[in-house]
Amino acid sequence: MNRGDAFYAAQPLVSVVIPAFNASIYIERTLRSAMRQTYTALEIIVVNDGSTDDTAKLVEQIAITDSRIRLLTTPNRGVAAARNTGIDASSGPFVAFLDADDLWHPTKIEKQVNALTRLSPRWAAVYALHYIIDENDDIIRPGTSDIARGYIYARHLNFKYIGNGSALLVRRDVALEIGGFDSSYAQADIGGCEDLDFELRLAARYYMEAIPERLVGYRKYPGNMSSNYARMGQGVLEVIKRSIAANPQLPGYAAESAIALTQRWAFRQYRKARNLRLSIAAAWAIIKKPGSFLDFLWHTSLRIIKRLSAAPKPGMVRGKQQLHQSKFDEKIILSPIVSPEGDSRSPHLLMRLTATDIELSSIHENDERPELPSGESRHKIA
Repeated sequence: MNRGDAFYAAQPLVSVVIPAFNASIYIERTLRSAMRQTYTALEIIVVNDGSTDDTAKLVEQIAITDSRIRLLTTPNRGVAAARNTGIDASSGPFVAFLDADDLWHPTKIEKQVNALTRLSPRWAAVYALHYIIDENDDIIRPGTSDIARGYIYARHLNFKYIGNGSALLVRRDVALEIGGFDSSYAQADIGGCEDLDFELRLAARYYMEAIPERLVGYRKYPGNMSSNYARMGQGVLEVIKRSIAANPQLPGYAAESAIALTQRWAFRQYRKARNLRLSIAAAWAIIKKPGSFLDFLWHTSLRIIKRLSAAPKPGMVRGKQQLHQSKFDEKIILSPIVSPEGDSRSPHLLMRLTATDIELSSIHENDERPELPSGESRHKIA
């Protein structure tokens, strides 16, 4: 029996949504990682977002071998619109997002479904940790080890735990309820952080679970969306500002710290992009607030010290670490990350944010289905 035909009706269906634009280099590897999931009750929806390469042809060829794969083709409208098309076309009670150049460990969906089905509908989503991989699927370095679970809005606004668009599995009805992904970022030419925007709207109303294992291979390479540093910096700042505006119940200190932390991150992105104008603007925004500026200098010094301590010592072979890299594939051996919940970089701030999240969660205690703000729709997403 073809693995694609091994469908167990007793399991809830998971709809895998893969937005793909000119993804012919990686789409086969990405699809294989979805097809090889130990959780087999899947439909795999590839949304071909106006590709001009062989993406659609490759997907059609692979679909012949696995009946779970479905190809949808749309004009090029950006990743948010492509994900929304996939959500609208999905049939399962759960939706998992997978970018067309990323990879999943074979157990990712199984572990996420097992975690979420044990919880009440108040828990809307579950995310996993990740490795950063290169063009050849080699692991470059681990992503963050920090996690938070439960009602995490204030903490996620500040520390951005999830980190990529391929880590999340969400209840479909909740994804529709909050309006799906916001395509206005792409229209403003600051696309790339729509996944963070979606996560924050989820976190503002619902609880999130976390799997403390690196089940995602998040690919970074020259030319992909996350390598457009200037656009990413502008995009994430806009996401944070919109989220704060939409949640006036957030204490002022939590909003200010989120903006300050994001400005520092954006400043580093602008420097990578060698964009002098944006770098100066971000630096001025940091300098204007003395407390934020001193904190920025302190953390910058810590990063420099850490980088120097990790640099090769005289006589060592450069690139030695790369010789021992492993592939992110079905053979990789994983183990749970042993790490305290939260972000160890700012323990005092974390304590305050945790207390704030507990207070904010009490607002939703008696609401099994939180009311939508005026103007939002529970119906089809655009």
